[in-house]
Amino acid sequence: MAPQALRCCKRALNWLPVVFVNLVVGWSYYAYVVELCVFTISNHAERISYLVIFHIFLMMFIWSYWRTIWSVPASPSQAFSLPRAEKELYEREERAEMQQEILKKVARNLPVYTRMPDGGIRYCKPCQLIKPDRCHHCSTCERCVLKMDHHCPWVNNCVGFSNYKFFILFLTYASLYCLVICATVTQYFIKFWTKKLPDTHARFHILFLFFVAALFFISIVSLLSYHLWLVGKNRTTIETFSAPVFTNGRDKSGFSLGCSRNVTEVFGDQAKYWMLPVFSSQGDGHSFVTRLVHIDPEQANSVLQQNGKRWRWMLGGRGDQMAIRFNGNTGIIGFSN
Repeated sequence: MAPQALRCCKRALNWLPVVFVNLVVGWSYYAYVVELCVFTISNHAERISYLVIFHIFLMMFIWSYWRTIWSVPASPSQAFSLPRAEKELYEREERAEMQQEILKKVARNLPVYTRMPDGGIRYCKPCQLIKPDRCHHCSTCERCVLKMDHHCPWVNNCVGFSNYKFFILFLTYASLYCLVICATVTQYFIKFWTKKLPDTHARFHILFLFFVAALFFISIVSLLSYHLWLVGKNRTTIETFSAPVFTNGRDKSGFSLGCSRNVTEVFGDQAKYWMLPVFSSQGDGHSFVTRLVHIDPEQANSVLQQNGKRWRWMLGGRGDQMAIRFNGNTGIIGFSN
């Protein structure tokens, strides 16, 4: 019972950052709508325009925030679990090298091209499955998460394939929400600060609202800029600190297909859905297009000129890229004008 009680307490404590965010948003709503728009602003047209703009960005912020929270982290399918016979062999085997041989045999039929630093197959013992590319185990969520970026305490959820777009939109609309508050409150902040307005109960709320919104804006924009850079590079936070290992070495840009295609992979190919917190990311989260590691244009041209049983190639997606398969390893070669 004790471990179960501790686990329940831990899960309850994990919600404290979310509760804090919602309390701050709730207070900011009261300070802006009631103390600023109702009690401070006398111009009716100005009050209405402020309220309309404020509620639009607040709605988008809350929508994207709760989509990030309630999106269940996508986990690998049963196809990545060891078959019963191989699982029994793996559990009986004590030698690490023989366990790897069992994993390699199963991995031949799976779209898995990344490896551990020592070249071994990436296997999750708690979940008992071979990890797909870019998949990692989250100790907080107690599961493997597809294209895991990080576990975010502010949403009490893992940020990965199923909600990465929602997370970026949450940061975007949170930044815009704070910006709207700062931009519209500034003149009244100055008037209260210079005592050009009566010293009423609204003074404290207006002054504090400006400082809180400005501080949150600076911190959130910094985080948003970092994640937009990651999207452009097609990397996760984990891959930034530890470059993925392919069969022929590490490559921090192994999943990058060019900025435009990297953005499309996260936001989708229909721009009308980009700013809406609806799922539009491409792929299934289990496999990703990669490019050949450490290969220069001359090598790429010689690769394409090969013609034999060992090589099979086909034109992929766009005309400026080729998907290559060689001895079971797949990659993308990009060509530039």
